[in-house]
Amino acid sequence: MKTEQGILRLSIIVTVLLAGFGIVVGLLSGSFSIVFDGVYSLADASMSGLALMVATLIRRHTTEGDASRRLAERFNMGFWHLEPMVLALNGTLLCGVTLYALINAVGRLLTGGHALEFGFAILYAAVATLVCFSLAAVQFRANKRIGSDFVALDAKSWVMSGSISLALLIAFLVGDLASVSGYAQIGPYVDPAVLALICVVILPIPFLTIRQALKEILLITPPELKQHVDEVAAEVVAQHGFTGYQAYVAKVGRAQQIELYFIVPPNWPAQTLAEWDRLRDEIGEAIGDEGPNRWLTIAFTTDPLWTR
Repeated sequence: MKTEQGILRLSIIVTVLLAGFGIVVGLLSGSFSIVFDGVYSLADASMSGLALMVATLIRRHTTEGDASRRLAERFNMGFWHLEPMVLALNGTLLCGVTLYALINAVGRLLTGGHALEFGFAILYAAVATLVCFSLAAVQFRANKRIGSDFVALDAKSWVMSGSISLALLIAFLVGDLASVSGYAQIGPYVDPAVLALICVVILPIPFLTIRQALKEILLITPPELKQHVDEVAAEVVAQHGFTGYQAYVAKVGRAQQIELYFIVPPNWPAQTLAEWDRLRDEIGEAIGDEGPNRWLTIAFTTDPLWTR
C-alpha cells in the first residue's frame, strides 16, 4: 500500500472477488441490480488493470537503470499520453454499461417487475458496502502521500460502488419489510426501481471523467498552470531586459509539459553556454514541480519566428 502499483493491484484483486460474489448472489436472489453491480465492478477492474500497466510503464520510463534506458530509447516521448486515453476509455465503458442497465431497468418496471429473494440480496449489499467504503478510505489516505490520478479515480470508484451497495441495502431492507407487512405487491418493483435510480445517479460521474480526459488528450491549456508560467516568464523578461517571451503549456496525465521561448535583443552581449544554463536553472526553480513528470524546455532566440 506504499506505491501506486501496490494499491491498484489490491484494488483489482478485491474488485474481482467482490464482483464474482455479487454476480453469483445476484443470480441466486434474482436481483438484476446486484448482477449490474458485479458487472460494473468487473468493467472497472479491467480498466484498473490497464491503468496499472500504464502506471508501471511511466514509472519504468522515469527511473534509472538499463531497462529504463532501453525503454526510453524506443519511446522517447514517454507514456504520459496513455493516462488520459485510459481514463477516457474507462469512462466510456462505464457509461455504456450504465446506460444498458438503465434501459433494462425501465423495461422491467414497465412489465411488472420480478420476484426477488431478499435474504441473499441483503447479505450481499451489507458485505459490499463494508468492503467498498473500507477500501476507499484506505486509498484516500494513501493517496495523500502518493498523489496519483489513477488512485484518486479508483478511490472515487470505490465510494461510488459503496454508495450503490448502501442504496441496495436500504432498498432491500425496505422491500423485505414491505413484503411481510401487507405490501407484498411492492416487492417485484423494488429491484428494477433501485437499479434505475442508481443508474441515473451515477451516469454523470463517468461523463466528468471523459470530459477531463479529453481536455488532456486535446492538449487544452490548464489556466492555473499557464498563469503561473506567465508570471515567472514575465518576471524573467523584466529582470533581464528581454524583448518578450512565448509560453506553451499542457497537462497530459501526471505530466506537465512546458515550453518557454525568450526573445533576446539582437545586440545582446555574448554569453557562454554555462551562463545560459544557469539562467535556465533559475527559471526552472521558479516554475517548480521539478521531477521526472515535468517536461520543461527553455530556449533563447533573437528571431520571434522561432517562438511560433
